[in-house]
Amino acid sequence: MIATIPALLAVVTEALPQDVSQAASAAAPAAHNSINYLKLLANASLPVQLIVLLLLLGSVISWVIIFRKARVFSRANRDADDFENRFWSGAELNKLYASASERGRVPAGLESVFEAGFREFARLRDKRKLDGRAQLEGAQRAMRVAYSREVDRLERNLELLANIGSTAPYVGLVGTVFGIMVTMHDMLSSGQAAGIASVAPGISEALFATAIGLFVAIPAVWAYNRFTTRVERLSVRFEAFAEEFSSILQRQASADE
Repeated sequence: MIATIPALLAVVTEALPQDVSQAASAAAPAAHNSINYLKLLANASLPVQLIVLLLLLGSVISWVIIFRKARVFSRANRDADDFENRFWSGAELNKLYASASERGRVPAGLESVFEAGFREFARLRDKRKLDGRAQLEGAQRAMRVAYSREVDRLERNLELLANIGSTAPYVGLVGTVFGIMVTMHDMLSSGQAAGIASVAPGISEALFATAIGLFVAIPAVWAYNRFTTRVERLSVRFEAFAEEFSSILQRQASADE
């Protein structure tokens, strides 16, 4: 029984058409050929090339924003930790305010919220006609303004990152549509027969634009979601500190009265 298997295989091989055998033998080395993306882009039509270059420009912009915002958020967390350690270590408020309002130094983050609140509280306290409640409300307003300014600074350029991430796939799809249209038009103009060999190069060039669009969009969308979450965490941290500092100022205003 086992001896008849090679004989059957030989019969089946001889029965196969010659074209199928040649196609199977040619498919093996072709499967190992890698795609030359630079050549694919160079052979693409002009609309596809322009769209791909536009997408690559958007990718560069998004990565610049990603690296910059990563440094901004790392520094914001580090500065917040440092200031909270100094604030809750028992340091005097006047000394912390003097350190935050030094000439040539711009406070940021929690220190900015503290500096704005304490500056307004001290200014209103010098006016003897105002009671403690008015002083506290003035300090809270100043802290809210500083808080809004800091959150706006953290959110800067995130909108551009979101726009790149949301529009890049559609821009790539436009390139794909243009590529297919140009391929079909060239086939009709040259009178070629509609076969896979004639349309495959044009379709590959067209789909290349879609691939670039996804390549641009995925990192941008991920970074936008990541940075938005970090903004929310820092904003909650700023609000919590403002509430705690308001309680301290309220006790101090009550003691002054």
